[in-house]
Amino acid sequence: MTGNLSPSARRVQAHLDSFGIALEVVEFPSSTRTAQDAADSVGCEVAQIAKSLVFRRKDTGGPLLVIASGANRVDLVKVSALLGAPIAKADADFVREATGYAIGGIPPCGHATAIETILDDDLMGLEVLWAAAGTPNAVFRLTPSELERITGGRAADIKAS
Repeated sequence: MTGNLSPSARRVQAHLDSFGIALEVVEFPSSTRTAQDAADSVGCEVAQIAKSLVFRRKDTGGPLLVIASGANRVDLVKVSALLGAPIAKADADFVREATGYAIGGIPPCGHATAIETILDDDLMGLEVLWAAAGTPNAVFRLTPSELERITGGRAADIKAS
């Protein structure tokens, strides 16, 4: 199956394989770029989509990854308070440089550089999640505990009201 994946999706699969857990990247003919597109493709609720959003820390200039439920918007004030430093949205070039992937296919792990990660605590109460896998039409299925393991992220309340 891995041989049929695009190069970016293969990189994600190889990274997932390094954890020794059975997580399988699948590519769809249709787009999974948005949370709604992904949910429609895999047949789940939008809330089960673990969307990877990259921000820029204003104190260090480094990246921050926030993995949010597809049903939620991120509250930048809450995230800044968690970090003790302000954050800003990152542009597409910054995202690609930090992660090695383009917006719309950013996986939760396997990035070009190590990225501090915060997980939306709304994801932690779900049984099954789906995350992007390197391209705008590749995803993989995982559990909240697997998400914590592969990202090293910490769960927090980051949802905008």
